[in-house]
Amino acid sequence: MGNTFSNYSSFVLLLLSAGLLFSCTRATNPDIERGSSYYFQDGYPEVRFSALGTLDEEDNGVIQAVADIVHASLIYRERDGINRAEIEIEIRIVGKEGTDYSDTYATSIEVENQQEGYVTSQDIVKFERDLEVPPGYYQVYFSVIDKASGNQTTRSAETYIPDPDQEIINLTAVQLLGKIMDNNGSGYTPITTYDVSTAKDSIRFVVQVTNNRSEDPLTVNSRLVRFASDTTPARPMSFNNYSPSSMPYKGIDFSSREIMEETQRVLEQPGSVLIEYRYALPDRGNYRFEVVAEGADLDNNELFRARDFSIKSENYPALKTPRELAEPLVYLMGRRDHEEMMKIEDPDSLKEAVDRFWLSNVGSVSRARSVISLYYERVEQANKQFSNFKEGWKTDAGMIYILFGPPWYVERRLNRMQWSYSYDRTDPRYNFYFEKPRMRNEYFPFDNYLLQRSQNYFNMQYQQVQLWKSGHILTTNI
Repeated sequence: MGNTFSNYSSFVLLLLSAGLLFSCTRATNPDIERGSSYYFQDGYPEVRFSALGTLDEEDNGVIQAVADIVHASLIYRERDGINRAEIEIEIRIVGKEGTDYSDTYATSIEVENQQEGYVTSQDIVKFERDLEVPPGYYQVYFSVIDKASGNQTTRSAETYIPDPDQEIINLTAVQLLGKIMDNNGSGYTPITTYDVSTAKDSIRFVVQVTNNRSEDPLTVNSRLVRFASDTTPARPMSFNNYSPSSMPYKGIDFSSREIMEETQRVLEQPGSVLIEYRYALPDRGNYRFEVVAEGADLDNNELFRARDFSIKSENYPALKTPRELAEPLVYLMGRRDHEEMMKIEDPDSLKEAVDRFWLSNVGSVSRARSVISLYYERVEQANKQFSNFKEGWKTDAGMIYILFGPPWYVERRLNRMQWSYSYDRTDPRYNFYFEKPRMRNEYFPFDNYLLQRSQNYFNMQYQQVQLWKSGHILTTNI
């Protein structure tokens, strides 16, 4: 059976029900693409999905549907050393003018046997289809049904295909693609999420300028911009709260931007033109690739499209490398000890240091394996539930989730959130309060909940860390 994370469904459903309070708030700028979020539910296929409208060489409308399906979220049957999951995929395209298209694909996913039909791989299988439809606005639904369980996950995305017969100028949404270093020449593949892993060797952006029927030239400017943002792990629960002027409080500062590269292209002839931009993978951080079209026919206005993205660790949101495994230990180690560990550059030596930390504290090898599995499972869960401008495990909510596990109750009110680990929801020892410095909107699309810290939390965090280091976290929590 596929590997699933316990307590996911109840926690996610609490967050989703709370999120309905904000359904009337515009959370995204339609001119800025940010990719798919990590949505998952215990026992259901985990899917990330994006759809891009464009025109082909004959000016036919095409929707490029791309989905990532996580191996470990499926249920497998083992035969002859191979794990096989049977799934059914349905794509439904609903036009705003009442048009409706759908198609269904039955397929199987095979993974080499890891452990008696048990698949833990967080690798993905990528599904890509080009679907020909007339120009217009569309809502695209992508559903995956796991035939072994009957459980279905549906993701959706909006897209627009310009009409080549209308004498207006358009820019399509910006598509982001990445090339993996050991790709064996297979080229670039679409990136569905906001996060781009450092496993990529280079990135490519594709945008289409359509319906340029002007006799005057059209100038297309592009720039790659980096934003100042917080990259630090959450500070201890007993420290002072963040200052409003600090970067952890702001999260990401869209007004503080560094232009990495700029290019300009002048289009002399009318028609549809596909423009590509390629870059070596930038350093870890938060970026935006912007495209601006300017011309006389735009009446001194401009067309703007952009793709936001973040460079994160090599296997994000999973953890595989020694450095990925060592970084989250900051919540269990003294800061100086952790800094010394992170100075180790040799991967084998760093892996030995990580193993030595666990074994020297937990003692029993078998118990250590269970504790390690639980800890990194929670880190990975935090990456998927709380990822924003920085890794999910680095957020305040991620730190609490890793140390204490999923809360029993979650309550949200405007910019405030309460996590309860007790039936008594007024007990200060077992209730944690978070505040969001700014509301989520089209200009700041991230949830940046900050724990309301107190010196009274010192003993609680210390005791919880000792449960982890002793291995007693397996039988006692909080």
